[in-house]
Amino acid sequence: MRRRRFLLQTAGLAGAAAYGLSGCGSGSSKSSLDLMVASYDQSVGSSIGDQWDQVVKAYKKVKPDVTVHVERIPFAKLDRTLAQRVKDGKAPDIAQSNVFATFADQRKLYPVSELFDIPTQADFTQSFAQAGTAHYVQYGIPFMASTPRLFYNTTLFERAGISAPGSWDELHSAAKALKAIGVTTPYGLQLGPEAAEDEALAWLLAGGGTYAGVTGYDFATSSNIATLTWLRDRLVGEGLAGAAPQLLDRTAAYEQFLRGQIGMMIAHPVLMNAADEAKVPYAHAAFPQRDGGAAAPLGLSDWLLAFKQNGRRAECGEFLTYLYSRKSARTYGGGQAALPVTASASDSLRSDPAQRPLWKFIDQMPRAEFQPVNQASWPDVRAAIREDIGSAVVRGGNPRAVLQALDTKASRAEIRTAG
Repeated sequence: MRRRRFLLQTAGLAGAAAYGLSGCGSGSSKSSLDLMVASYDQSVGSSIGDQWDQVVKAYKKVKPDVTVHVERIPFAKLDRTLAQRVKDGKAPDIAQSNVFATFADQRKLYPVSELFDIPTQADFTQSFAQAGTAHYVQYGIPFMASTPRLFYNTTLFERAGISAPGSWDELHSAAKALKAIGVTTPYGLQLGPEAAEDEALAWLLAGGGTYAGVTGYDFATSSNIATLTWLRDRLVGEGLAGAAPQLLDRTAAYEQFLRGQIGMMIAHPVLMNAADEAKVPYAHAAFPQRDGGAAAPLGLSDWLLAFKQNGRRAECGEFLTYLYSRKSARTYGGGQAALPVTASASDSLRSDPAQRPLWKFIDQMPRAEFQPVNQASWPDVRAAIREDIGSAVVRGGNPRAVLQALDTKASRAEIRTAG
């Protein structure tokens, strides 16, 4: 559950005033819909988990003959529980999940084209829609989206006489200046097991690399090796990334930033709320490419999946069309945590001065690059990244060897999932 402790609120959900059918047919007979969603740690504030009852109540007003049953599963158990339900032949009609490729490979999901009409399909932000695609067909419906940026403590930056870095050399210089004024962790390098795959990919993208190419996983590229070597030598080796970046989880990093112990770090928009409440002065900027300019932003998303098992395509399509209809940001969206995943909802927030803090995050969404979530082997490969990637950047670490080992583990994972 810690992984999403700071990614809870939602944006881009539907409002009652914008209901539109998907072309599936509404009918008048009574029917039901089973919905499995994540529940979260309630201590961190409002989330979609708090709002599902409101969504269902509002939907009942426009579809009185449909009863929606919501089952909440602790986030940490969600994927495991869903996999077991599907295996047992008890799949829900709609489920929230981190993964979709295995179910798509098993032909258990309705494609998006059978759930939404063409205008609604076209409204999804293209980069996120593409990330939900397997075998050239979109099955994953983006949900709880985010694109992180480089957050920095403005008071510490002013004391150090520095500004937001626009290249890796400038980031290195800024980190040295922060260290000189006594900042414990100038750059919060989050390579602990909670979400190391996110931090690592943000750096690899900025260095011209990635996890996978058109032919599959490809970790041990010259660009990836150069990026991890730079991190090992210029940040970790010079004491600019804290005592043990291979152990620093996202949750702990956020807490340290709020205590003024981290000068700068990659973070999601939800950190703005936490920083405002803690009265921590901050700003954020695009994460820089190695030689300057804005790097391709990392894209992250959960997915909503519609299962075929119960034969409720029409009911699934109508409910999901309601959920993603055009007034979404006005009713359930607008929290500084998750970003809207449709162009219309993004435009709505982008035109609202009250939502100005989200604008920079929204603006970079079309350029987002994703982890290979469309591979059924990705959960196993992600686990290997979390376990291994931090060891590449510690003193004495061997980036080439670690990346080559990840290529080997990825190949084995692909063989297992194909079998």
